Amino acid sequence: MPFTWPGWRTATLLALPIAMSALVAVPSITQAGSATAAAPAAPHPSCDTPVEGRAHCMSNWTSLQPVSATLISAAGVASTAAAGIKVPKPKDGLTRADLRAAYRLPSKGGKGTTIGIVDAYDHPKAESDLKVYRSAFKLPACTTANKCFRKVNQNGGKKLPPADAGWAGEIALDIQAVSAVCPQCHILLVEAKNPSSANLGQAVDTAVRLGADVVSNSYGADEDIKSIRDSAKHYRHPKVPILASSGDAGLTTASSPAVLPTVWSVGGTALTHTKTQGWTEKAWRYGGSGCSQIVAKPAFQKDALCAKRTVADVSMVADGFATYDTYGLGEDNGWILSSGTSLSSPLFAAAIALAGHPQKLGSPGYAYTHPQGYLDIVTGHNANCEDGLCNAGPGYDAPTGVGAPRGVKGL
Repeated sequence: MPFTWPGWRTATLLALPIAMSALVAVPSITQAGSATAAAPAAPHPSCDTPVEGRAHCMSNWTSLQPVSATLISAAGVASTAAAGIKVPKPKDGLTRADLRAAYRLPSKGGKGTTIGIVDAYDHPKAESDLKVYRSAFKLPACTTANKCFRKVNQNGGKKLPPADAGWAGEIALDIQAVSAVCPQCHILLVEAKNPSSANLGQAVDTAVRLGADVVSNSYGADEDIKSIRDSAKHYRHPKVPILASSGDAGLTTASSPAVLPTVWSVGGTALTHTKTQGWTEKAWRYGGSGCSQIVAKPAFQKDALCAKRTVADVSMVADGFATYDTYGLGEDNGWILSSGTSLSSPLFAAAIALAGHPQKLGSPGYAYTHPQGYLDIVTGHNANCEDGLCNAGPGYDAPTGVGAPRGVKGL
């Protein structure tokens, strides 16, 4: 049976219970580009007990390159970057080169396009960690000083919400995933004061008001009539694509805001590389899918899987991204391996930016009318059932939607 979480859940890093996650061998990608089995390691939960009525990051991460204890300050903060010590690239995890090759993405594009990232709470070291990430992969600087990076609260102001280590990991993943695919894009990070639907929705509106050309949201909640009614207006911006992660619990109650008809619901896949086959892609084992019990079926969806709205629309990799995070991880501050449809959503947002005309993609229906730009994912599944709600297959299916982009023709 699929695992479900009570109340809010966030599609953040590997959002799975410890017992289940410990059984998963997360694939890693060597610098030579060949898939290898990562050394078994127990995942670390990022957050404490869930608070009913708010988004909760039940996220897990695995350390890739722990910082030596001699470089940890008394406050438990890694001092390598602050001391000017060059941080080497991680030995494992998906990188910019891997993503470009797997998705056949152009090396340039998106210059001046602003990607809005909406999350809850503050990551105090978001910009400095982003600097290390981009430097490690020889990407151009993206800072407040050169106006590439901007961080504001849900109202657009400078007074930031309290910091939270769990959501900080989410923020690091989001902005670094965008950087990997679209290093010429600008990043607008909007931090809600807490993960209530009202505050996250307001943050989305602020991102659009401040000039975001596309907005990525890596969180979700089980749909209910009140949340759908109250939040729908915040995720309806006809000339700005709004994206949301489909979830990390397999087939379950449809996730909001991904279930909204104006939102691109982004499911998860797993990438593998071998010398003989190159890059192959299948449905990710824990990618979210589901049938809405509330939202009417949009005209662009023709599947018979659900009587109402089906989640997801499209998909992208959700498994094993190298992320640099030095807030709240103690002696493990540094490179971590992150997984979840939290990765899929910002990656897809960055691919939209590369295509160069996000204003044309306000509706997720665009993907359904341009299937030639997507690889139809036909293998893999996200839960134990016998149809397209769980299993990838020819044509549309719920875990991977229309498919995963190949190049930017579908965008």
